[in-house]
Amino acid sequence: MERVCLDGGALSIEQVAAVAGGARVEVSPEAVEKARQSRAALERLEAAGEQIYGVNTGFGPLKSEIIPDKDRIRLQENLIRSHAAGVGEPLGVEETRAAMLLTAACLLRGHSGVGPEAAQLIAACLNAQVHPLVPSRGSLGASGDLAPLSHIAMGLIGEGPALDSGDSIAALMNRAGIEPLKLTSKLGLSLINGTHVHTAISALLIVQAERIAKAADVACAMNLEAMLCSIRPFSEKVHALRPHPHQARVGRNVTKLVKNSELIPSHAGCGEVQDAYSVRCAPQVHGAARQAIAHAREVTEVELGSVTDNPLLLGDDIVSAGHFHGEPVGLALDYFKIGTAELAAISERRTERALNKEYNRGLPPFLAHNPGLNSGLMVCQYTAAALVSENKVLSHPSCVDSITTGAHQEDHVSMAMNAALHAQDVVANTRYVIAIELIVAAQALDARREIQPHEPGAGVRAAWSAVREAVPYVETDRAMSEEVQNLDLGRVVEAVESEVGGLE
Repeated sequence: MERVCLDGGALSIEQVAAVAGGARVEVSPEAVEKARQSRAALERLEAAGEQIYGVNTGFGPLKSEIIPDKDRIRLQENLIRSHAAGVGEPLGVEETRAAMLLTAACLLRGHSGVGPEAAQLIAACLNAQVHPLVPSRGSLGASGDLAPLSHIAMGLIGEGPALDSGDSIAALMNRAGIEPLKLTSKLGLSLINGTHVHTAISALLIVQAERIAKAADVACAMNLEAMLCSIRPFSEKVHALRPHPHQARVGRNVTKLVKNSELIPSHAGCGEVQDAYSVRCAPQVHGAARQAIAHAREVTEVELGSVTDNPLLLGDDIVSAGHFHGEPVGLALDYFKIGTAELAAISERRTERALNKEYNRGLPPFLAHNPGLNSGLMVCQYTAAALVSENKVLSHPSCVDSITTGAHQEDHVSMAMNAALHAQDVVANTRYVIAIELIVAAQALDARREIQPHEPGAGVRAAWSAVREAVPYVETDRAMSEEVQNLDLGRVVEAVESEVGGLE
């Protein structure tokens, strides 16, 4: 996807991911006209002398303070500067670009009372790779992501530092031939009222988590073969009796991966009656995790077509409402991070079994070549265990932890941004845990080959080959840190899908 057109409609998660990755942005003439009509409606209300929140009044608990006409632009400038109070590590380029995109898209839906100029400027900045530095901490996820969006708005008016640059944002804009934004009434408020930052992070995380979920199925299939487990619990007939759709998809994926295996029939009828839960119940656990990810996708897709500004222009009427409240996405992200953490939790258990000579059905302890002299992959499991334990803390639900702000005007907030930031860490941790399982499973398959001259299924062989391209067989102990961190789960999944077709 080389370019994305903002036409006043909904964005897809894939469009957000494309722009985050560098795709160009266009603004359609229809969206420009819709924004102009919205602006004209607000100007008619202003001319009629109507009292309008954030246009001729103060903000939050200062909503009853009337602002003279001569100070209305200064009001918007002061709002942006005073609310740019974020702290901590800045958002990355991808998250910043995605949040900028969502801000522009919302303004073009014709219910904010602002013209097209801000959205057009955002598109120009995105296309010129001009990104403001946005501290990641400070949003309550209600009244919008006020602090991070204010840092984006600061950049648009030519103030503040640029991301990944020693220059100011003004210097970058000047070199790109971009004029800073000139504020009009309500524009500052519209730029910072919205759920755009935590929703942007959610969209990007969903793409990553969906890839991780496929990689988890691949890792499970590899370990299933290496540890001589049964494929029968994955059968479609079994899952028809408990027809959760995502559970059935996992069953089909693993079945496809081990198709035509020589290892599975080689031990049929001579193994244990039942396998451990971490293998036998993988469809149930992976499927439930996928359900959480799917729910986050559903909620986020609704948000990507929504207007989360305040107040809202409805024709020639203006209404103060609460669409900036992040509870829908925040609650979905809390569920999402729990589901994603469970992919890591069950993966770590399979890793431990593959390394434990009491359970790995004849493989060497810790899959070490010459164990004792070599420790093998022992401490890779330690790392996985540490990450799984950290995920348990990060998975505490953020949205139940509201705290009152704004002199009790903003007396219930979503903490959706906290949910998004914690979900980022959960996804990163889970990626490493699945990478560790893939590396351990590849080592286990090599060890199994030394014992039995049977080949695994074509999908498992493709996965083993993809892992081995990045991580050679561990014959003598070596540092594994970089190999774990650099293993590309997406490439492993792509290799498998090239061999056996698309995974669900």
